[in-house]
Amino acid sequence: MNTPYLWHNGRIKPWAEATVHVSTHALHYGSSVFEGERVYATPRGPAYFRLADHTRRLFESARVYEIEVGYSEEDINAACLELIRANRMSSAYVRPVVFRGAGGLGVLPKPGAPVEVAIMAMNWGAYLGEAAERGADVCVSSWHRPAPNTFPSWAKAGGNYLSSQLIALEARRNGYDEGIALGYNGLLSEGAGENLFLVRKGRLYTPPVSAGLLAGITRDSVITLAAELGIAVEERDLPREALYSADEAFLTGTAAEITPIRSVDRKPVGNGEVGPVTRALREAFFGLFSGQTVDRWGWLTVVTEAGTASPAGEAVRAAQEGQTQPAAKVTA
Repeated sequence: MNTPYLWHNGRIKPWAEATVHVSTHALHYGSSVFEGERVYATPRGPAYFRLADHTRRLFESARVYEIEVGYSEEDINAACLELIRANRMSSAYVRPVVFRGAGGLGVLPKPGAPVEVAIMAMNWGAYLGEAAERGADVCVSSWHRPAPNTFPSWAKAGGNYLSSQLIALEARRNGYDEGIALGYNGLLSEGAGENLFLVRKGRLYTPPVSAGLLAGITRDSVITLAAELGIAVEERDLPREALYSADEAFLTGTAAEITPIRSVDRKPVGNGEVGPVTRALREAFFGLFSGQTVDRWGWLTVVTEAGTASPAGEAVRAAQEGQTQPAAKVTA
């Protein structure tokens, strides 16, 4: 990875020192929950996009799997800010992860088994590479999303992404940028790691959160921005063939941001170019970070300068000097 420090169990550490044991429960059973967040360079300095919402969902996911985080939401928010300062980053992709640690190899975690918390920050460009600008070539995957009351799709859990890997691997093997999954009922769900939107006759359509998909924060942002632009949005069940009759289509997610789709199963979407609705939403979204779109929702959290008394700041200085310095509860 490409940054010197991360946050692990209450302490800023050099990247190479954050290790876990091979008996870690999450390694064997996928018992982790995580978030993906972005920090953008703005006129006011580096700023997180919807940090509090991401942290809230992290805790909601942990609650589903009865994982005790061991820190408050305020602790995690503060640690996220401190990590950007420690690494002196103007923009970043940030990955908080909470996971069951080494505490027995049974599927059922032992009472009092350890839980570990880490936050990583790295430089990561467009998730789908050149497709972010030219448009992605996608396929409908042969793999379906799980049915309700199986794997909780609203929880952003590590084990859920085994399904995503199958979808993405199949897409790559067949020469596509990404795969689109159908739900248990054969209707549209989402991409391997993104939510899905279609445009038809100027109206925006997206599968409902009951379609076995993650209720994405970028998805919610797009729906909000569309309302600002006077674009009608409808959350509804959509058949596969809706992809082939759409005027425009795009994917959304923290990593993918807003990525246009130019073809589905080798069939062009519309004229195969980025359409006007997709373009307007992309401009409004990225305008949040240039200042051209007013942040009326308080979505941006500016990373301010660290205070001299910050425990995590002391940990950074100790790490730079080759020492270890605990900072169990990090505050900004």
